[in-house]
Amino acid sequence: MQCALLAAQEAAAAGEVPVGAVLVDSNNAILAQAGNRCIRDHDPSAHAEMVVIRRAAALLRNYRLPGCRLYVSLEPCIMCAGVCVQARIESIVFGTLDPKAGALQSCYQIGGDGLLNHRLVVRGGLLAEKSAALLHDFFRIRRLQNTRPQSR
Repeated sequence: MQCALLAAQEAAAAGEVPVGAVLVDSNNAILAQAGNRCIRDHDPSAHAEMVVIRRAAALLRNYRLPGCRLYVSLEPCIMCAGVCVQARIESIVFGTLDPKAGALQSCYQIGGDGLLNHRLVVRGGLLAEKSAALLHDFFRIRRLQNTRPQSR
């Protein structure tokens, strides 16, 4: 999770929402790590989770990633939870809950409700305070920047 937090900090430094993700294989070897890239890539699907899953799938030359574990600083959204099911990721460990869009525990239980053909093992709350602080600080600074008078 420390690597995911580092990727989130790098995303924030690039002006992206600070979410980071790391995908590891069954031997705990890192396959890919990234932060959000939506703004940089002009791609609404370039969430950190999507980026690492795409990179790992390309690396392994397989669209299925069984035995892999995803670490992500924020609870994944519906899109990211869905791709985890499609990729057959074994488990997801996330930092802080997302009460507005979280798809694993907060708003939905994708991959854990028994309605799909693959179940995700989910663990939330790992380094939750640090993950939440990154997000709060990022948006606090953004709000301050947006309320300052524009110089001429």
